[in-house]
Amino acid sequence: MSRPPRLLPWTGSEGKPCYLITDDRDGPLSRLADATESVQLGMGGQLLAHAREILPDTPPGELRFLAECLTRALGDALRVAESRGRRLDRSD
Repeated sequence: MSRPPRLLPWTGSEGKPCYLITDDRDGPLSRLADATESVQLGMGGQLLAHAREILPDTPPGELRFLAECLTRALGDALRVAESRGRRLDRSD
């Protein structure tokens, strides 16, 4: 029985989603996607901790860069969550 396509933690050209079609959960591209998801979630956690630390005392001009980074990290985290949710729903 073949598995449904896996949403990968990166986008392709023009920001379109990328999918992996394989029955091998431990193949090289699956391992790369797992490692990328782990890095993305780690970066999101670090950014969130940094934001919580500096936001109370940060002048308004510095907030744009932080907001851009947080936005990127949240997008990555949501992509990881969507991908993992799809795999959990179908992992019997």
